[in-house]
Amino acid sequence: MKYIVTHPGSAHKDDFLACSVLAAEFKLPIFRRDPTEAEIADPEVFVIDVGGHHDPERLNFDHHQFPSDHAPSCSLSLVFQYLGVYDDARRFCPWMETAEWLDARGARQTAQWMNVDPFVVAQLSSPIDFSLLRYFAEEQELSTEHPIATLMARIGGDLLDYLRSLRRNLNELKNWVEFWTIGDVEICYLPKNEHMPADLASSLTMFVREQDREIIGTVSPDKRGNGFGLTRFDDDLRLNFTRIEKEEDVHFAHKQGFVAKTSATDPERLKQLVAQSLV
Repeated sequence: MKYIVTHPGSAHKDDFLACSVLAAEFKLPIFRRDPTEAEIADPEVFVIDVGGHHDPERLNFDHHQFPSDHAPSCSLSLVFQYLGVYDDARRFCPWMETAEWLDARGARQTAQWMNVDPFVVAQLSSPIDFSLLRYFAEEQELSTEHPIATLMARIGGDLLDYLRSLRRNLNELKNWVEFWTIGDVEICYLPKNEHMPADLASSLTMFVREQDREIIGTVSPDKRGNGFGLTRFDDDLRLNFTRIEKEEDVHFAHKQGFVAKTSATDPERLKQLVAQSLV
């Protein structure tokens, strides 16, 4: 891979993020100018959000030539597809579909799709976005050491690390979790084990969301102590952990009832605490 070419002029989050992901993955300089025909044909030059072609074999990732009835898509969508993380990005990044709509359909149609007033889209804008895009737009060439390119690579790297580590964790969790039936409900239990990856519990909520089961709560190792945390899933009101706040082995129960912390580690005791918390 030689370098990345994207269009000059105003910058948008789509081309900024697509270039950021590629900068993180391949450590390449970025040029903000119209591509030449030779670059469009060169299978070692990334052409992003410009050029009129979507041809992954030639590293061309433009969406502007798609017909008007094409599903909302953007250059970041195409780059994620190329890297094999698009499905997970759509599933686990709530902002991804909105970004596709904004870039492909504009703010007004996106607002209609979201069933909100168009002004809401403007209200969600961030001065961080404005400044980053402005500074990116001002540059014509960004070496890999350029401060903006360095920041872009960090942003793109964070995105890819999140998606890839989450996928690894979801696959790994299948080997560890148990599903408890307590009363007429299901609880997802993640045991404590020294051989288990340290950050596995951080992906438990996403894992539960992927299951075709009606799970109302989770029991997982406490990040701040040696015991376990008991948590409602999707704030299911069939669990109220204030019911166990006076138990000797419960050292914290939130007054809103959605989480509790216990020093108990025996699975049977943990099941008892969950059972007591059922409404």
